[in-house]
Amino acid sequence: MALVSKGSRRIVVDGTVYRWRLRGRPTYCQGLAWSPCTFAVEHANTPGTTLVVITDQPHPSNWIGREAEPVLPSGVAAAVRVALREGWTPTAPGSSFHLDQAVAFTSSC
Repeated sequence: MALVSKGSRRIVVDGTVYRWRLRGRPTYCQGLAWSPCTFAVEHANTPGTTLVVITDQPHPSNWIGREAEPVLPSGVAAAVRVALREGWTPTAPGSSFHLDQAVAFTSSC
């Protein structure tokens, strides 16, 4: 699964270039703050396995006005480092690698 180029941002983590993207509009469950915000990361030059990071925050554009921290490049870089330590190989082909950081997420339902 490759990232859509439109709306993706470039980030350099430990000398390696990646692209990351946060979905602009929340999914239905994210809009109601039933599920947490997610973002995707891939290697910029040799896209292979996509990293999907599940945060512990609601989507910033949720519909019920729940307060949310923005997804910052520093948080993306930290998630990339954790995923690499846990075995993510960004240039290898395969299905997406999920990094679940939603331990502290509380659903609004």
